[in-house]
Amino acid sequence: MDEVTLYHWEPNANSGKPMLALMEKGVPFSSHYIDMLQFDQHKPEYLAINPQGTIPAMTHNTPGGVRVLVESTAIMEYVNEQFAGPDLMPADAQDRWRVRWWMKFMDQWLGPSFSMIGWSVFVGPMVRQRDPAELEAAIDRIPLPERRTAWRKAISGAFSEAEMAESRRRVGLGIARLEEELGKRPYVGSNHYTLADINIFNSTYSLPLSQPDLAGKDKTPNIMRWLKRVYARDAVKKTWAMGKTDLASRYGLIMAEIEE
Repeated sequence: MDEVTLYHWEPNANSGKPMLALMEKGVPFSSHYIDMLQFDQHKPEYLAINPQGTIPAMTHNTPGGVRVLVESTAIMEYVNEQFAGPDLMPADAQDRWRVRWWMKFMDQWLGPSFSMIGWSVFVGPMVRQRDPAELEAAIDRIPLPERRTAWRKAISGAFSEAEMAESRRRVGLGIARLEEELGKRPYVGSNHYTLADINIFNSTYSLPLSQPDLAGKDKTPNIMRWLKRVYARDAVKKTWAMGKTDLASRYGLIMAEIEE
């Protein structure tokens, strides 16, 4: 039995972060797929693991007992420090600062905007076709009130124009800043592949498709070179092979866009 079990959805966004970290480190793990579109994360079986009902979560069986870890970026840092394998943090102090700066920028400022857009155009339309009473019962089971509000907005398409406009503004600024950063060095925050690349890749992997007016080989050549470099990694290929929705099929579409 593997000593690590990862509870995750698709290999993108928050779920993809610890998935990729484990793959890069060469850590064997049991994959426990949590179908977010079926509200698996709010069922009693998963709430026994993470009472907040957020994904991903990871358990690590140790001689001292079972550790339960939540919050995707914190899990990545734990994986990097706990297990043998390639170090995913740079040795240089300034580079480590850059890596942490970019991860905070993504987690607290840019990531929520990507998430709102994704919920509006993908998650909401996927789940709103189900029985309204069933959906309302599922939402009532969500432990965190702010997540209940977000789900209701996604399902009903009720994100305001002001909210969406602010998210689009932040995405535009974030893409421009990332393009500038990747003109300075081959990876985000360092000359070597780090946790920052994993963190940011999992929200920007589809930029040529999702934001064609902002990103592409002509508009953001540095980002495109970086995406190609990251997509070519064995760990990324193995991780994306674990996808079960049509998000996973985007891998080929994006690679074709990058190769053109």
